[in-house]
Amino acid sequence: MERTISPLERARLNYRPVPPRVFESGIAAVTLSEGKGTNSRSDDEVIRATFPDLFGAPSIRFEAGPEVVSRQPLTVGVVLSGGQAPGGHNVITGLYDALAGWHQDSSLVGFLAGPRGIFEANHRELTATEIDAHRNTGGFDLIGSGRDKVETSAQLAACRETCSRLGLDGLVVIGGDDSNTNAAVLAQYFVTHGQPTVVVGAPKTIDGDLKGGGIEASFGFDTATKVYGELIGNIERDARSAKKYWHFIKLMGRSASHVTLECALSTRPNIALIGEEVRARQWTLAQLTDHIAAVVRDRAAAGRSYGVCLVPEGLIEFLPEIGSLIKEINRLLAEGIEESSLAGRLTPACAAVFAGLPERIQDQLLLDRDSHGNVQVSRIDTEALLIETVRRRLSAWSATGDYGGKFQAQHHFFGYEGRCATPSNFDANYTSALGQVAALLVAHGRTGYVCCVGGLAAPPGDWTAGGIPLTSLMRMETRKGRPTPVIAKALVDLDGAPFKQFARYREVWKNEDAYVYPGPIQYFGPEEVTARTTETLQLESGEG
Repeated sequence: MERTISPLERARLNYRPVPPRVFESGIAAVTLSEGKGTNSRSDDEVIRATFPDLFGAPSIRFEAGPEVVSRQPLTVGVVLSGGQAPGGHNVITGLYDALAGWHQDSSLVGFLAGPRGIFEANHRELTATEIDAHRNTGGFDLIGSGRDKVETSAQLAACRETCSRLGLDGLVVIGGDDSNTNAAVLAQYFVTHGQPTVVVGAPKTIDGDLKGGGIEASFGFDTATKVYGELIGNIERDARSAKKYWHFIKLMGRSASHVTLECALSTRPNIALIGEEVRARQWTLAQLTDHIAAVVRDRAAAGRSYGVCLVPEGLIEFLPEIGSLIKEINRLLAEGIEESSLAGRLTPACAAVFAGLPERIQDQLLLDRDSHGNVQVSRIDTEALLIETVRRRLSAWSATGDYGGKFQAQHHFFGYEGRCATPSNFDANYTSALGQVAALLVAHGRTGYVCCVGGLAAPPGDWTAGGIPLTSLMRMETRKGRPTPVIAKALVDLDGAPFKQFARYREVWKNEDAYVYPGPIQYFGPEEVTARTTETLQLESGEG
């Protein structure tokens, strides 16, 4: 049975992304200018030793210039790596269009099911028909994705063999921080072994933690937070209507709280927990429970036994005593200790913390690890844990006469709802531009770079385009028990404009029903509605 296309999808297929003005005459009429050489975020000497042919490369900016007359066809491979994010298809369509503009005989090869498709040589050439059917659509279903890493010598050699056999001039890795770290590893390996394929990355993650150093935002963040914002607004309206439930909503963001902060700024809940602040204040679970319970108590005293609390996915790791427990569990598992023996091998302090957690949370802490050997915090019901600890605290206060209200709670987790949404106009424009930048980096032979499009709070025509070396985003971290060079995750800056704006108003939001209902993403209508970027970007650019 042929798939039915909705009226909205049909309309989106016809949307034409607005390019940065530098691309108005096509990518063949663009020149490259170099900036200063770069260093890594930290650990320069180790990063230099690991990536000797990439380290120290200059930043790049593309500008309108004379057309390159002598051009050869380019054959480029593209791979989607990691979790889905709205706009991935437009990176591919933007790349395809740019390659066609460079030379009509250029071709684009899609590697299927993620990085595994490279070292297993699972690929197909992408056609104009396929490309046109995926313009401005959500998901990664055009070629699929996967979380495999290219790590072993055999895998690296197989990737080189695949790229050599296909005659690839370039390989574009669309992914988050780990995927782009993998891109740097591939780029260095190819240079070392004389493989001419240029490897470049594109910044993807709805978590928003791949930013800084020239990257203003990762794609998908705008769309995903708008989707979550609509859902949160709906729940706020329901809470205000029913007047009987507290809603605890967990949001994506394992290592950083950007999604929670953005959703708080756009919907104004009664409580929004920012993991980075919890860590900075060194709040224990008991202190965090007291904080939430006090808001519940005060609202009940004012006749409002309802509310909304936003919880970042990775909050549990920001709590010092639980963070230490998780690190100890990860270390013991990396040493080969069986799960059944873990409890007896914990230090007394960690054993006490573990014993004090509900059995359900204990079990979740011992679930299968992620690809880095770490606890999968998305599978830990942090929001349910908070409901339980708050309920216990309120019960204790009721016994002493310090609380006389009712506490009925619901918990939610918004994650997959935002990962494959139809991209907003912002993300559609942004990702298409990233694809064009990727083609330019390949055409100019710049390996080991990540695509950068800047000035994102301005209209798309005013955006800038360029690239920065992947090594400039790196530092050393412990992975699977050993020091490893990785792209550093960007955490919420507690001194930054977005958090300061949140901190300025949250005391009012606690006690009042200051809720904002963003509604669904708008694709058509006044530009101030359809082109509006995130609160985070506006505040960081000084526009908020």
